Amino acid sequence: MEDDCGASSTSPFLTDSLELAMEVEHESSRPAFFSCAFDSQNGGRRFSAESYLASGSLKRVLLRLDPSPNDYEEDTVELFGFQWVTEMALVESCGFLFGLLREQIYRLENLVQMSSSDFGQAAHLHSEAERIRHQCLKFLHYVKVFIFRYLEPPEVENDRVLHPYEELEAQLPSVLVEELHALTVHVGHLCELPSNVLAAFTIPNQAKVFPPSWHLLHLHLDINWLVLEVLHVLGEKLKRQVVYANHFINLTGENLTNISLFEKHSGNLVSDLIRLAINKYTKVRPSEALASSHYSCTCIKELWILLIQLLDHRNKGSNTECFWSLVNTTLRNIFERPSTSESVSGFDTVQCKDPLSFSWWMMNHLAPLYQFDRNGNLDEKKESNWKFVEELLKKSTDAQAGVLEEHLRMHLQCCLTLCSFWDLNLSVVTILWDYYSKNLNSCFTVPWLGLKDLANISKTSLSMLELVKRCCCEQQVPSLYNSSNSYFIFLSILARIMKEENNGVHPWKQIKGRIYSKFHRKRMQELTEVGLQNFFSLFLVLAVLVETEDIVSRVLDLLDFLAPSSITTARRALIWRGHFAFLLIYVEKNMDISALAEKVSNAFREKAKEFLVTKNDHTQRQNLWTLLSTYIDGVQEVFETSCYLSLSEEKLLNDGFTMLLPACRGAELSMVLNFLQVVLARLRSVHERVSQGPQLGNTAPDAQLPLVAKEHHLAVASALWRNFFPYLKSQRMSQTPPSPQLADTAAGFTLLALDIPSKALSDLQPQPVLSMMRLFGWDDMVWPQLVSRYLSHLIENSSLCEAFSSMGYTSYEALTVRSWFRCVLQILPALHMTNLSQTKIKELQLTEMTRLIFKLSEVENILLKANVGQSVFKQDPKNALVQFIKAVGRTYSGLQTLPEKSAMVAKTLEYLGDVLKYVKPYLKAKGPPEGLQLTYWIIGCLVKFCAPILATSKAQQLLFRIVDCLLLPHSVLQQDKELPVALLSAIQESLPLYLQGLSFICCQSQTQGAYLNQLLGSIIRHYFGRFLPSSPAVPGAGQHPLLAALGSSLIPNIKYLRMFKGHAPPPRLASVLAFILEVLQRTQSTELCDTDLVLPAVLKCLVLVNELQVKKISTDIVQYMVEGCQAGSGGEHATQLTSVFRQFIQDYTAVYDHRVLSILETVAVLDQTLVTSLIPTITQSLKDSEHKQGLGRNAAQREAYKRLLSHLAEAGQNEIQKLENETAQ
Repeated sequence: MEDDCGASSTSPFLTDSLELAMEVEHESSRPAFFSCAFDSQNGGRRFSAESYLASGSLKRVLLRLDPSPNDYEEDTVELFGFQWVTEMALVESCGFLFGLLREQIYRLENLVQMSSSDFGQAAHLHSEAERIRHQCLKFLHYVKVFIFRYLEPPEVENDRVLHPYEELEAQLPSVLVEELHALTVHVGHLCELPSNVLAAFTIPNQAKVFPPSWHLLHLHLDINWLVLEVLHVLGEKLKRQVVYANHFINLTGENLTNISLFEKHSGNLVSDLIRLAINKYTKVRPSEALASSHYSCTCIKELWILLIQLLDHRNKGSNTECFWSLVNTTLRNIFERPSTSESVSGFDTVQCKDPLSFSWWMMNHLAPLYQFDRNGNLDEKKESNWKFVEELLKKSTDAQAGVLEEHLRMHLQCCLTLCSFWDLNLSVVTILWDYYSKNLNSCFTVPWLGLKDLANISKTSLSMLELVKRCCCEQQVPSLYNSSNSYFIFLSILARIMKEENNGVHPWKQIKGRIYSKFHRKRMQELTEVGLQNFFSLFLVLAVLVETEDIVSRVLDLLDFLAPSSITTARRALIWRGHFAFLLIYVEKNMDISALAEKVSNAFREKAKEFLVTKNDHTQRQNLWTLLSTYIDGVQEVFETSCYLSLSEEKLLNDGFTMLLPACRGAELSMVLNFLQVVLARLRSVHERVSQGPQLGNTAPDAQLPLVAKEHHLAVASALWRNFFPYLKSQRMSQTPPSPQLADTAAGFTLLALDIPSKALSDLQPQPVLSMMRLFGWDDMVWPQLVSRYLSHLIENSSLCEAFSSMGYTSYEALTVRSWFRCVLQILPALHMTNLSQTKIKELQLTEMTRLIFKLSEVENILLKANVGQSVFKQDPKNALVQFIKAVGRTYSGLQTLPEKSAMVAKTLEYLGDVLKYVKPYLKAKGPPEGLQLTYWIIGCLVKFCAPILATSKAQQLLFRIVDCLLLPHSVLQQDKELPVALLSAIQESLPLYLQGLSFICCQSQTQGAYLNQLLGSIIRHYFGRFLPSSPAVPGAGQHPLLAALGSSLIPNIKYLRMFKGHAPPPRLASVLAFILEVLQRTQSTELCDTDLVLPAVLKCLVLVNELQVKKISTDIVQYMVEGCQAGSGGEHATQLTSVFRQFIQDYTAVYDHRVLSILETVAVLDQTLVTSLIPTITQSLKDSEHKQGLGRNAAQREAYKRLLSHLAEAGQNEIQKLENETAQ
């Protein structure tokens, strides 16, 4: 019995005396009773104010105080409707009063029957039932008070004759025992109450009106408890003398005393409560066991606490059975199922399908009740029941019992909860370890939980460690059923016990041998992959909590027992993850990792070598990559976890990576580069923090940074440069486009070179940052996608700008702008050749680069001087580049001094670089169309908007190359050879830009003006015909590119207009004339050169060509030119015009007299004065023609001439008269 009850840590006599001294008399006259009809507004109480705990009723009984000091003080007392003498009623009428009590109980039972069919009188029935219950309670409390106040212990026997009342008084204790026994028999077992009465447990406690069944049920609870209180008070009053029920013994022959009745009734009450709990447990699933209480209402909970307090109180002063002993005995009977008449509390009829789980459930819910004191308040009191729990554990882990995992989880959940309530018990761990050491290969899964219960193998070392660390910290135990298997709950129990000390001795010292002894060579070789996972989980828990180095050393020794040939890839990967989990523990505990790191990194080197030489065996590569990716993940987790990177982390970055990187493909390489970026960023971040030193005012021990941290940082940086960078450098000009991670990683190395320059490779010294920028940012041979992403990481880095400034390198921004030029020219045309997602990524990257470029100080300064608004930042890269070119041209035009202009020219050339080299692939391949369009347009904008710069001597060489490569290549010079459609389209769209720029340059250049004019003429000659439509009316032909840029200075170069071969007109004559007509319409003015060159040819067309369209367009041209000369200032135009027509008359009158006269007749309508001035010439030509013919006067010719003269007013009439006079002679 004593083994079942823990010793109290506080002296009961000291506690009782203190409470006695502090006792305050209660004023309430209402007796205590069970009630769950209260809510949270009751001052936050856990029990009703009228409860036996909260009212102080229990405490007064235990402290031997008057149970009701303010009650029953009158001479008479009303009981069951009758008046009684307070000091004599129980002595004189004990049996009668108890009979009235039983009658009231019977009346309440009748009310229950009535309430089942009469719902209309609910309030009346409630008040009547409440009144009956109150009368019953008043009587039982009166019994307690009577015993305490008026019952005297029996005197030593003497021969004195007793008064009849004294005789009755002497017999009262025996009579009370008999009546109390009869009362318990009358009310029977709680669990045997009718179902409609027991159903009252489920009535909500917020109700205001309760049915009689609720009152009857709670009256039964009151009676069962008050019987124990009365018996206890009786025993205390009689100074623990044994009271025999003499009349009962004489009648039945059975022994009945106050002590036996107390023990029997307390046993029955515990049995009844457990039986009620069994009925409730049948509806509880194992996964919900911890969250499901064993009591139906707070009254049952209170009754359990009352039993705990009373039984343990009695056990302190005598050899009576304590609470745990009584509960254990009762629960053992569930397992044994006795069938004899001596069975306790009728448990031979109790049906419990799983008594073991039920017993765990009861232990789990009864143990917390010890936290309540005799007032119902929480206390830190602990009374353990480990011996019985050990029995339960042995049954739970008995292989023959075959307890299922779904039940075992619940059992261990309960055990873990008990560990938090009770003191350390190593036997628990011993029992559990004996079981789990034999079942390490088990998965411990519950089939009905589905897939979420099948994840036994951790995917990463960090998840493996986090899983066991959850075992080492406080957890929400009820949730463990679904989140952990029974093995991990065992580990939680182990961790809980490892955190405590047992009499100054650490538990690990006591159980180390038991754990180690279970692992030997044969056992290690028997472990499956799941077994290895469980093996690591166990030792990881121990390593977290106790001697880390000793445990890791033992684990490494045990792993050496595994035969290499039997280790599959999955098992080896698990072993590596286990190694890294231990490394993470080292890091968290700030322990040097060099020894363990070298062991795992050497294994990695061997596998990386195998991976390098394995090329065609896909399965072997996949198996090796499983291991290698495990190592990479582990190293990354170590770097991310380490606070200062001062624990020899560089050991993990060995030369295995130099073999791994060249062998990686696609996703493999992407993973390694992502890992490398993380390590670079982590190193830089930690190095910066260490370099800054501890924060001001931080005096914590960990604030003193390790002195060796910077040395380790140098070692890590050296390993990164040595083992990773050579591969990175080799990939910058690979045949296939590099992955984006390559640019990201290169940027990381550049920033590392900025932070720790001394450890960069020798070929990058003495200025590694500059060397890196030249390699990845400014080299024209590097893929533009790589350059764009690389520079986007660095442009805004202020430290980088400061570094270039400090080294006096002023071309940093200019070279970056040059790279942007190249990226725009080379990336945009290639977008159509990639899939949609890749196109979007590249487009966004180039847009981001453009945004950053416009934040460079040089670029901002140019934009500011050119008054370019901020909206340019939101444009696409192509338009942004055009805007920048315009801004450069405007800025140059706004400069005043020669040095400023010279410097701007040099800077512009630095921006451009070898721009033709960037577009050479498009020119050579004559495609793609997008590349040609962009090339011609961007460089055309450059020629137009930066014409003042290109006109300078420094830039003319670039200008000549642009003309030679873009406008006058060899293919263009071959007039008979057709140009590709894409090339011709690109030239046609951008040619006006070139012509406008070149026209400006021709006017500005002083040294090369003649040569430039020659080039301009050549361009016009070669492209005039190529873009001329076959007919002026061809639909969709579009505007001729020369029209958009044509000025008066271009007209002299149009040689097509006088290229008649004999009398044969040039090809597409109508189109040529239409072009000339449109020029005249646009300019609305006629220059002298136009009259001299164009008019003779047009007049010739009128004479020689009979095509109506040609005649019409030619006539329109003549009209525009004649009217233009009339509008011209001075007489110079008129003289020139007269000269042209005079020559025309002289050349064609002899042969085409009628056509010439017809043309002049048309001209006369436009300009009579002009034709009038030509009369002498016409007349002379007419005579010369007649003379040559030798036929005398040509009447027809003269008649036509007269028609012309008739339009010339007086001068014409005079000439007609002269001709007629000549005819008359």
